[in-house]
Amino acid sequence: MATDTYLSDLFSLDGRVAVVTGGSSGIGRAIAEALAQAGARLVVVARRKAELAATVEALEARGCRAAWVSGDLGTRAGVRAAAEEAAAVYGEPDILVNSAGVNLRPPLGELGEDVWDTTMAVNLEAPFLLGQRFGPGMAERGFGRIIHVSSQQARRAFVRSGAYGVSKGGLEALARSQAEAWSPHGVTCNTLVPGFVMTALNAHLSSDPDTVAALAARTFVGRNGEPGDFAGAAVFLASRAAGYVTGQSIHVDGGFSVH
Repeated sequence: MATDTYLSDLFSLDGRVAVVTGGSSGIGRAIAEALAQAGARLVVVARRKAELAATVEALEARGCRAAWVSGDLGTRAGVRAAAEEAAAVYGEPDILVNSAGVNLRPPLGELGEDVWDTTMAVNLEAPFLLGQRFGPGMAERGFGRIIHVSSQQARRAFVRSGAYGVSKGGLEALARSQAEAWSPHGVTCNTLVPGFVMTALNAHLSSDPDTVAALAARTFVGRNGEPGDFAGAAVFLASRAAGYVTGQSIHVDGGFSVH
């Protein structure tokens, strides 16, 4: 078999439908772009219409099939509405990526119920609800990929982890529960764990040059992450190649977590 045919068969997402939340910026956008360029028909879900439109326009210029849905993932009704609208574009998804998140980190003693509720709703409950909506259908069809984007704070507390760390710890546990439920039916469920990545979500840290330099020094590769660093891992987890990888938390962090 020719090399290009072998690799295409192993990693191609042709014929697949992918839904990516938070796919109009940061890590989510990099993952969305990677999946679309690997052949998936893509639906990007986020709040800001201008960013969504720009993302889809850029992908269409590259010959990809993509669409967007503006939705509020902070409420159960908003999640359910966004899910139905996304499924109506190209049909039920084969791939679900949960990258949307909020990063609110007041000191724990000042953390109010409003911050707690917002954090859990977007970072943990929305991925749960979307999994409940799409996971059983994936299992019935015998193929599915659920990919969550977590954080170092899921495993250890630093820079005021607060509710954010709790939500990401829950997200990794959710992936394992989903894997237990649906992997016997061809649905893999995994988590990508970034190190420090220079995105808008981390603006409170990236605005401090000393902090940025210190975080880079904690990696083995000597630099902080970039959104594009997640493209290969996302395509791998979404493809046929990762059919025996499930319930895992895969660190894409330049060695940050083991330094």
